[in-house]
Amino acid sequence: MNHTSPYFLGIDVSTTATKALLMDATGQVAGTAATEYPFETPRPLWSEQHPRLWWEGTQQSIRAVLAQTSVSPAQIGGVGLTGQMHGLVLLDENGEVLRPAILWNDQRTQAQCDAIHARLGRERFIQITGNVALTGFTAPKILWVKENEPDVYAKAAHILLPKDYVRYKLTGAFGMDKADGAGTVLMDLRARNWSGEVLSALDIPPAWMPPLYEGPQITGRVTPEAAAATGLQAGTPVMAGGGDQAAQAVGVGAVTEGIVALTLGTSGVVFATANGAFIEPEGRLHAFCHSVPGKWHLMGVMLSAAGSLRWYRDTFAPGIGFDDLLAPAANIPAGSDGLLFLPYLTGERTPHPDPLARGAFVGLTVRHTLPHLTRAVLEGVAFGLRDSFALMKSSGLGAIHQVRVSGGGAKSPLWRQILADVFGCELVTVNTTEGAAYGAALLAAVGAGQYPSVEAACEAAIRLTGSTTPQPEQVNAYEQAYRLYQGLYPALKPTFHA
Repeated sequence: MNHTSPYFLGIDVSTTATKALLMDATGQVAGTAATEYPFETPRPLWSEQHPRLWWEGTQQSIRAVLAQTSVSPAQIGGVGLTGQMHGLVLLDENGEVLRPAILWNDQRTQAQCDAIHARLGRERFIQITGNVALTGFTAPKILWVKENEPDVYAKAAHILLPKDYVRYKLTGAFGMDKADGAGTVLMDLRARNWSGEVLSALDIPPAWMPPLYEGPQITGRVTPEAAAATGLQAGTPVMAGGGDQAAQAVGVGAVTEGIVALTLGTSGVVFATANGAFIEPEGRLHAFCHSVPGKWHLMGVMLSAAGSLRWYRDTFAPGIGFDDLLAPAANIPAGSDGLLFLPYLTGERTPHPDPLARGAFVGLTVRHTLPHLTRAVLEGVAFGLRDSFALMKSSGLGAIHQVRVSGGGAKSPLWRQILADVFGCELVTVNTTEGAAYGAALLAAVGAGQYPSVEAACEAAIRLTGSTTPQPEQVNAYEQAYRLYQGLYPALKPTFHA
């Protein structure tokens, strides 16, 4: 191993583990380590986690990856941070944690979301922040603490997000990147700064909010105390980084307009970079700042993407491997001979923010076989993801030339072909599989001067490994099937809600 060129560390503070990834100066991953931990659900709808778990996990994972790679701490040129978005971390004036963090998947705050819309007006709130107030976001959680735990609220002096608590423990400095900051829905999206209007309307003191930074900017340096705890060298710069979705997009190279990142995991995420703050008027898409300086992104979230296929397999073909399950579906024609699947098994976010939306097979006949149902599930998920693309185009975003796909569902060649045909554009895979932690390491490398820009870093480190192009006759068949699919939710909504 070359002991002169620098290495860069990406730290990902997720809901289930803190991961440390070490990358060399050429973008090659030298090693990774992860420390797992639980989260708590003390009451229905609640989801909480103690910040000390993230700091303990950070210390263990950094020490593990250093030991695994034999890289000297003096060789690390910078640390980039990423992690779960939207969580509320409240600290007192001495930097002590006041209560467990309220996480992104906590659902207790619907009344506070309604109150935010009432105070500012729903349309005005969307125009400022780029989003509607949802239970997952940070702002309604702050109001919930104020209303339900006034003694805690009275001691509050600092508001942070999960990865920014790790930043504070590493550097002693408060800071937040603009991509993650936008996910608090307390920012003026166009100005890329805290919104005085929103903070005032919600009675949140501006002094509680940390300084905001672009993704590659240096936010502080590792303190002697943190160096002793982690094994890093004191003085190592710590860069802003980005929320997990923005860092994931950097990790696959979705950093310019026209290239979209599609994550096909349990949930599905469609992420499009934008050169301006495009806001979907109804707030059906999330609009946030990117971790690329001066750029924004639009994001659609589907709750049951590959999760739909897993449910289907576990229910109808338990014990069968996914490859064996999908193979016969390749012989079924596009459109599954008139069978449609609605993938709203756990409610939906985009394009229908409806927790009561439900899944359905529609059009079943005696001619349909198990392979028909399998293919219909793959097609239904593809149609649901296409809804996000349609909203992005209607928001004014330019043409989409390429989709970079990652996640477990992307391993299926059949599913990749269906997606390319439904979207009508090229679908590619890339050489990077480490996602957000890798993106955080790239942002650190840019901040340290290893690359002149995030775009240059992605161009140097990320290579295309496969391409799936749409087949014209399939594209036409799916155009007709998609129009039928679009009619299902409006027709079935009254039944779902009843």
